[in-house]
Amino acid sequence: MKITILCVGKIKEKFYRDAIDEYAKRLGKYCRFEIIEVADEQTPDKAGAALEDQIRAREAERILAKIRENTLVCTLEIKGRSLTSERFAAWLAQAAVDGRGSVCFVIGGSLGLHESVTKRADFHLSFSDMTFPHQLMRVILSEQIYRAFRIINGQPYHK
Repeated sequence: MKITILCVGKIKEKFYRDAIDEYAKRLGKYCRFEIIEVADEQTPDKAGAALEDQIRAREAERILAKIRENTLVCTLEIKGRSLTSERFAAWLAQAAVDGRGSVCFVIGGSLGLHESVTKRADFHLSFSDMTFPHQLMRVILSEQIYRAFRIINGQPYHK
């Protein structure tokens, strides 16, 4: 199975990169794991709703260009569905047997995701009603994917 985290913007802080690298190394036993970053757009202070939508649309074009046709797409959204770690593991296990072979998790930019990306998604996932920094969300998602594979394989880690 191939797992991709597709996200807007680059990771700036080394400690985030180090954490993601650690989970990527651990995930190598279970799947092909990759992170794809697309460029983010600069948002001027006090940008209006129309400009913000244009920015999301430009980022969406970059995101959608990286998603292959037969990929199962899961967007991370505050309004998405909340799952326990066990339910997330079950969802990921089901995705593995559904025959697509590839799951792409999408994390938007600072303005969120354009509707064209959310419409392309097969599943909308929420980790919390709170907003997290996009860089930190990559770490959290990587850890939860690793936890899911440990649960799926009946291995100790999840408590």
